[in-house]
Amino acid sequence: MQQLSVGLIGYGLGGSTFHAPIIATVPGLRLARIASRSAKSETRDRYPGVQLDETPQAMLNDPDIALVVVCTPNASHYALAKAALLAGKHVVVDKPFVLSSAEGRELVALAQRKGLQLSVYQNRRWDGDFLTLRRTLESDELGTIHTYRAHFDRYAPQVKVRWKEQAQPGAGVLWDLGSHLIDQALTLFGTPNAVTAHLSVQREGAQVEDAFELIMDHGATRVVLHAGALVRAPGPRYQVHGSHGSFVKYGIDSQEEALKQGQRPGGAGWGQDAPSDWATITTADGSRRTETIPGAYQEFYHGMVRAIAEGAPVPVRPEDAVDVVRVIELALRSHRERRTVQFTEGELDAG
Repeated sequence: MQQLSVGLIGYGLGGSTFHAPIIATVPGLRLARIASRSAKSETRDRYPGVQLDETPQAMLNDPDIALVVVCTPNASHYALAKAALLAGKHVVVDKPFVLSSAEGRELVALAQRKGLQLSVYQNRRWDGDFLTLRRTLESDELGTIHTYRAHFDRYAPQVKVRWKEQAQPGAGVLWDLGSHLIDQALTLFGTPNAVTAHLSVQREGAQVEDAFELIMDHGATRVVLHAGALVRAPGPRYQVHGSHGSFVKYGIDSQEEALKQGQRPGGAGWGQDAPSDWATITTADGSRRTETIPGAYQEFYHGMVRAIAEGAPVPVRPEDAVDVVRVIELALRSHRERRTVQFTEGELDAG
C-alpha cells in the first residue's frame, strides 16, 4: 500500500497522545513531519525518520506531505487549517473544529473548491460505550427515546497551568469536553430545535467555566449533557430511556488512559471495557448486561486513508463539526442571556 505522508502541527497532550501514536499504527499513513516547539529529540526515537520543525511553514511547503493534522490551541485552528488547504493539503483538525460557525463554513467551502478532504477529529464517536449505545439504539430495542443523559465528569480540583484553563478564546470545558458530548448527541439525534445552557465556575482560582449543563430540545427527545471537574464519585456515563426500555452505562472508555501509558491500537486488550462497567439494558423481559464493543480510535484515520486514496466519505463530515460549533455558540448565548435559544437563531446570525 502506498503511504501518505502526514504532517502534524502541535505536539502537546493532544498531538503526542491522541494523534501521533494512532497515525503511526495505521497502514497507509507515515508520520513524516512534526511542527512544534515542545517536540524533543527523543520524538525521533519514537518515530524514526520524522522531521522536527519549529514552525509549520516547511511542512506546508513540502510537496510530499499529503495530509496535515492541526492539533494546536483552539484559537489557531482556523488560520492553520486554512493555510494547509491553500497549500493543497488534505486536512484533519482536532476538535473543536474552529471558534465560529462562520469560520467553519468558510473552510468547508474552501476544501470543496480545492477538491481536498477535510475532517474533524471527533474521536469519541469511537469510544466503546458510544459504539455500544449506538448499536442498541439502531436495534430499536429501547423504542422511541424520550430521555438521553450523557455525562463527562472528572475530579480535578487543582486548576492546571495550561491554555485550556486560561482566560482566552476557545478555553473552558464547554469547548473541550462539550465538543465530544455535543457531537455524540448530534450523531444520534441530528440538530436540535433549541438549546438551553448553564455554565459555572466551581473551582477556586478557575479563570474559565469548568462545569456546564446543556439541554437540547429534539421534540419528543430531551438531551441533557453535563460535565464537571469536581465529581469525585461519577454517576452513570449514559442514561437513555425509551418507550420500551432503558440503557445505563457506567465507566469511561479505556483508550485515553492506554494512550497516556504508551500503548497503541492493535495491542492485546485494546479498547476493551471491564465487565463490571458493561451497560445494563432493561426491557419488559428484565435486565441484562451487554458486553461493550471495543473502542477504536484508529478507525478515524483508517477512514481518512480511504477518503484520500479512494474518494470515500471522510469519517467525520466537516458540516457536522460546524453544527457542533453552532450548538456551542447558542449555548454561550443561552447562558449569557439566561434563556432558551432556538437553533434557527444561529442560522439568522449566519446571515
